[in-house]
Amino acid sequence: MRKLVVILCAPVDNLNMQEALARIEEFIIEGHKTGKTHQIATVNADFVVKALSDPELRHLLQEADMATADGMPLVWGARLLGTPLEERVAGADMVPALAEISAQKGYSMFFLGGAPGMAARAGEILQAKHPDLNIVGVISPPQSSVLEMDPSIIEKIKNARPDILLVAFGNPKQEKWIGMYGRELGVPVMIGVGGTFDFITGQTKRAPLWMQNIGMEWLYRLAQEPKRLWKRYVVDLAAFGSFFVRQWWMTRGRQIPSPLLPEADVMVIDKIAILNIVGQVDFRNSSTITQKGQQALETTPNLIVNLEQTTFLDSTGIGALVGLAKRARDAGGQMKLAAVPESVMKVLTMLRLNQFFEFIKRIEEGLGFSKSTNYKSGERVGKWRVYHVPRRFDAESGPEITEACSQLLHETSHLILDFTDTVFLGSAGLAALLNINRLALEKSGMLRLSSCSDDVNQVIKMVRFDKVFSIYRDVASATSDPS
Repeated sequence: MRKLVVILCAPVDNLNMQEALARIEEFIIEGHKTGKTHQIATVNADFVVKALSDPELRHLLQEADMATADGMPLVWGARLLGTPLEERVAGADMVPALAEISAQKGYSMFFLGGAPGMAARAGEILQAKHPDLNIVGVISPPQSSVLEMDPSIIEKIKNARPDILLVAFGNPKQEKWIGMYGRELGVPVMIGVGGTFDFITGQTKRAPLWMQNIGMEWLYRLAQEPKRLWKRYVVDLAAFGSFFVRQWWMTRGRQIPSPLLPEADVMVIDKIAILNIVGQVDFRNSSTITQKGQQALETTPNLIVNLEQTTFLDSTGIGALVGLAKRARDAGGQMKLAAVPESVMKVLTMLRLNQFFEFIKRIEEGLGFSKSTNYKSGERVGKWRVYHVPRRFDAESGPEITEACSQLLHETSHLILDFTDTVFLGSAGLAALLNINRLALEKSGMLRLSSCSDDVNQVIKMVRFDKVFSIYRDVASATSDPS
């Protein structure tokens, strides 16, 4: 049963190193049986600070199959929130441990990224320690953006068929790269490992163990690379601290002492499970909600969580809801939150989870919903055809959206993508946009984007696609502009 603590906007798994390694082995076994891929993030303060202003990174962290606390600020933060983590689980410690297990169990590994020659050297060092380690590939590609990387890399990884792919591009590039190509690669376990290859080779020295144990490794690293790291640490500390105070106040400081467990009952109507939660959910009883929700999801992948009578959610209670939503999506269904009290909605919005969850005002609105991959073709407005983009435009939905738009462009060369319902645009969606735009230009036509949310606009601007595409406030203005 997954135990999550939400710190700033990132859910972090509450586990120790041995539990993390055991879960990775479960992912490998599941991947072999079902073909499912799993993305793992080793999260530090820099990750969550970047995620506050990067909607794509934030969504990828929230959707990760496992997220470990790589930095001591997260461990300290969880403790202050009253939800202490078992221990720090750093990527620099996890990779050598994985190499040992892989050598023992016969799992294959692929090393991708790092400075020229660094991945190969890291592989040689680990293989010298574990002669039975099966390293099926090593690539350190030249620097480029996620959208501009050599496509031959994908084919090489697919042909190698590793059990574990280590991606050392640094954050957020490595997380976005895995999010974009992970489904196509079909690798059971993919982990963003940042500078781990540098640590293994000794290119970057790790702090003495006593400094690691008391959480002062950051100071040791700062002394090694002051010019490169001082600004990042100062910015991270200020942003992390100021946001954390808000979270502490809303999820810990305002907590109402209650000795009672919440009431939670489950019913199933028309193949949709309804989980009613009454009372306060915190670190003492959030496992009850997770257990009830998982039992419901074993019956049906579609779940409505009724929060009408929920009085309080702390960081573990919110983490329980994140875990259930993830489980529902993995099973091909959906989870929706119904009748969310204003106080709870304020916390979810503050933690940037208001786009992660789907909300309905009443339970009745959610009855009859099911996952649909048949996206609306849209209506014709003059010379324009309007296509309504679904809630998520990512690696999963991208191919079908591209195909639907391609069919529309056979009928007209002028296409508007309406993003009214879209809450997530990933790198794979950005690549699909380029492809759709190319198809329109080949017909001497035009592609326009309309009704983009703040998060979608931010993703577009971060890669400067606002210079490539014409973006309009709504469909009416997009169709009325003659230019």
